[in-house]
Amino acid sequence: MSSVMARASRLIGRPRAVDSAAVLGALPVPVVLLDSENRFRHANHAAEQFLGISAASLAQLRLEDLVPTDNPLFMLIEQVLESPRLNKRGITVQGSPLPEEPGTVLLIMQDASAARALDRQLAFRGAARSVTGMAAILAHEVKNPLSGIRGAAQLLEASVAPEDRELTVLIRDEADRIRGLVDRMEAFGEKPITRGSVNIHRVLEHVRKLAQSGFAAHVRFVESYDPSLPPVWGNRDQLVQVVLNLVKNAAEAVTYPGASHPEITLSTGFHHGVRVAVPGSSTRLDLPLYVCVRDNGPGIPDDIRPHLFEPFVTSKSSGSGLGLALVAKIVGDHGGLIEVDSRPGRTEFRLHLPVITEKESDL
Repeated sequence: MSSVMARASRLIGRPRAVDSAAVLGALPVPVVLLDSENRFRHANHAAEQFLGISAASLAQLRLEDLVPTDNPLFMLIEQVLESPRLNKRGITVQGSPLPEEPGTVLLIMQDASAARALDRQLAFRGAARSVTGMAAILAHEVKNPLSGIRGAAQLLEASVAPEDRELTVLIRDEADRIRGLVDRMEAFGEKPITRGSVNIHRVLEHVRKLAQSGFAAHVRFVESYDPSLPPVWGNRDQLVQVVLNLVKNAAEAVTYPGASHPEITLSTGFHHGVRVAVPGSSTRLDLPLYVCVRDNGPGIPDDIRPHLFEPFVTSKSSGSGLGLALVAKIVGDHGGLIEVDSRPGRTEFRLHLPVITEKESDL
């Protein structure tokens, strides 16, 4: 028995040969290997997607061909070569030397934008809940008196002199406007959503037709869809509302006075391996499908961008500031994520959505 145990112990403790290239290729984060002259010795598949360059092309380049020489990344590489390992908070690049090959540096690049966006979105949902409570109060304290004010204005409209009729119309219209605002706030209520299999391309096509027949009649639409995408697990009407709000905002952004060649691009794709950790939780969201709404407008003002999805934040003189807050809430209710990237001439809203699974398809 003791000889059997000793043999088993030797077998368990014996290291198994592992193909390092296969291990690096399986990593979901971009990883590149640089030699002592900063030439690319290896790049996994995630790095090819991250940099937009194939491994074969990278093999012909040096880091200086992609990054300016004054970039802090070169300082990080120097520190890696001086220290066995570098891992600091606040950076998205980690480095380590390879003792087997002196002078080589292994860089691991990680895009933390999705995690930061999810963190912000959770904060926005908290703000949306405060809107829900406010809407409940307004519905009780404001909507009933508004109905009385509007009814009185209608009665007066039939009896006042023609020159005063404009004032009664103004009272009626303002009462309708305030009621509409309360109705939009009530949409933030915590109501369970009915989900099913949704073809996201039909949602986009429906919104495009609505836009081109109305508020975006003079805007050029460009569509770039991945026809192989699986269905989204969601609520079709709410997803239409999300995309419609984004397209309407994009149309308003590209039709400012003096704008030339207004254009909105709708695109979809499948980003394999996108998993986002929920801050403060062990939960991970699998969000491989994305939808993009991009415009060529002037961009979002810097002072508004950090608060874009908060209620009552808007750059429009006549806006309520609830449209994007509602978008963020609906996307969050679907277990999804929304990101925005904006600069002059290009603003892109990207939705990351869950796809339907075998378990959900059986429901």
